[in-house]
Amino acid sequence: MIMDSRQKILEELYRSVCACRACDLHTWRQQCVLPEGDLHAHVMMIAQAPGREENQSGRMFTGPSGKIFDRLLEGAGVKRQDLYLTNLIKCMLPKARRPSRSQWDACTPWLEQEIKILQPRIVVPLGFQALKFILIREKLPRPPKKEYRYLFGKYLPGKDFMIYPLRHPTALLFDPGKEEIMSRNYAELKKIVYPAQQPRERDH
Repeated sequence: MIMDSRQKILEELYRSVCACRACDLHTWRQQCVLPEGDLHAHVMMIAQAPGREENQSGRMFTGPSGKIFDRLLEGAGVKRQDLYLTNLIKCMLPKARRPSRSQWDACTPWLEQEIKILQPRIVVPLGFQALKFILIREKLPRPPKKEYRYLFGKYLPGKDFMIYPLRHPTALLFDPGKEEIMSRNYAELKKIVYPAQQPRERDH
């Protein structure tokens, strides 16, 4: 099979990511956790960073939040392989803390390159940090942190793509009471990922 140009470019990028030592997070890296899914998907989903299990397995969403993630996708009728999944921060954040400014500045250019290469039509940031990055990138107003929750499950028009923010699956580990609203918000993914399967409105 002949490798297409996008795959070649991304593989070069991934090699650089795996060799990155631009901030202190590389000292925690056990396995390089690369993006996964469809390199030609029109939907890019952005999580915050690998967790402990992901750092050990080298795959995205393999820990406790991964089980929740898979359940939410299954409920929505969406397959992982039909999305492009990536992380905002490429190495594990110890104790799941938020990235420092220096870590943010060192790591987010990798995601910026991914966006430029893939040119997604819809970006789905998962959680506060990923949404913050996208709002900054798309030059959209940023509300106070406590008000970010009002953006989850809402469509936001960006300059380069449509944005559909969702809560990170980890939210259910801390607050199972969000199951209903998160399931409802994730269910919208089916329309986004498989637009051709949606029934057309009848002409009146």
